Amino acid sequence: MQERPELKLSGALDLAPALESHKVKVPEHCGHYIDGALRLGKPETYFSNLNPSTGMPLGTVAAADEEEVDQAVKAARAAFPGWSGLSGLERGKYLFRIARRMQERERDLAVVETIDNGKPIRETRDIDVPLAAGHFFYYAGWADKLEYASGGKPVRPLGVAGQIVPWNFPILMLAWKLAPALATGNTCVIKPAETTPLSAMLLAEILDEVGLPKGVVNIVNGPGTTGAAIVNHPDIDKISFTGSTPVGRMIMKSIAGSGKKATMELGGKSANIVFADAALDQAVEGVVTGIFMNQGHVCCAGSRLLVEESIKDEFLARLKRRILTLKIGDPLDKNTDIGAINSPKQFATVQRYIKLGVEEGGTLWQGAACDAPDEGFWVLPTLLTDVHPSDTVVREEIFGPVLSVLTFRTPDEAVQKANNSEYGLAAGVWSEKTSKLFSVAHRLNAGVIWVNGYNMFDPASPFGGMRHSGFGREGGVAGLWPYMEVVR
Repeated sequence: MQERPELKLSGALDLAPALESHKVKVPEHCGHYIDGALRLGKPETYFSNLNPSTGMPLGTVAAADEEEVDQAVKAARAAFPGWSGLSGLERGKYLFRIARRMQERERDLAVVETIDNGKPIRETRDIDVPLAAGHFFYYAGWADKLEYASGGKPVRPLGVAGQIVPWNFPILMLAWKLAPALATGNTCVIKPAETTPLSAMLLAEILDEVGLPKGVVNIVNGPGTTGAAIVNHPDIDKISFTGSTPVGRMIMKSIAGSGKKATMELGGKSANIVFADAALDQAVEGVVTGIFMNQGHVCCAGSRLLVEESIKDEFLARLKRRILTLKIGDPLDKNTDIGAINSPKQFATVQRYIKLGVEEGGTLWQGAACDAPDEGFWVLPTLLTDVHPSDTVVREEIFGPVLSVLTFRTPDEAVQKANNSEYGLAAGVWSEKTSKLFSVAHRLNAGVIWVNGYNMFDPASPFGGMRHSGFGREGGVAGLWPYMEVVR
């Protein structure tokens, strides 16, 4: 019998590598997908795309300028009469085909997403890609039932939707935006994040494979200037943006008075509230999932832990023991729990916040089951204790594996501290008492509230925030509403 390979770890675990093969066709030069065809970008616009886990280039990406964005919008406008003129049943068939083809190419999508984004293969394989396909399945079923979604009133699509997605869930966000827009009869111009274009290019292949009519979906790559060209294009009817709150504010200023409709899914600083009567080990798992899933690159991450004062020491001891079992390392290793930070820019941002948290008086604790790799961009799971509600690391979104820890004594104090934020995207509540869960949950200012669980997503469940976390919903029947209007 072949001997088990030795794996040197500094922590508690000793796991043999379980590497997923990276032998997947990865586009070396990402251009654009316009009017049903893959196109190279203008030579002078290409920039490097890095592998977060190594820091080495994966290839190059073209930046679409105003001319190329205009071509994409014109293709979408030309395709709109034919696409919106199809019956809902026929549009649904295309969405079903996309979903099935995504399932068939699930491994390709998962590996490409992991290489490009840095998140563990377990997450892309078991969460991102299945959920993305699930959204297409779900909205395929709605395509011929739109009047039921509007209370029995006749509806029509808006026209051409401009959609901008972030780098933390590239393929899932593409599905969140494209599926309801297509189901309701709109055509789309969508921009992936500049650091994660690969799964969008793979999706373009899938759209070709299922025979989606040309121009119905157009994909343009590029940085913020490309997104601005989409936002400011006069022939765009609807803007759907997922990203940071500051950029969302800029977009709203740009489209003010234009008549364009908008959906904004923005930042968050979500509270995860643990009461003394909670099932503590279950709550520990929920806290770990809430902040360390996708390296904390989650807009609804439970980045503020509010723990009842009487159990603080015991709970933090359990939490630290659990964190010391988390393996950080190669995202393509199926044992990996914590992957790489997506980019040098985000890595610097996370490190700046950690330093600031200590300077403001916080106590720093970091741990994992092993050392981080020498190459790439890595941050160990981080706790900041002894912080205060006024501290920067408690108020501002960090978007990394950094958990700020606060305490409370009463349910009223827990609610007050949880709501002491400009954001309102999500929250979690942990208790064995149903009456307490009900009372606290209904007083929290958040669009999504999980009870005795965290980061539980389903295509049929609407997702979105309030206050500075944005407006509008994605997912569920509510995800259809921003893409259609009642015929008067």
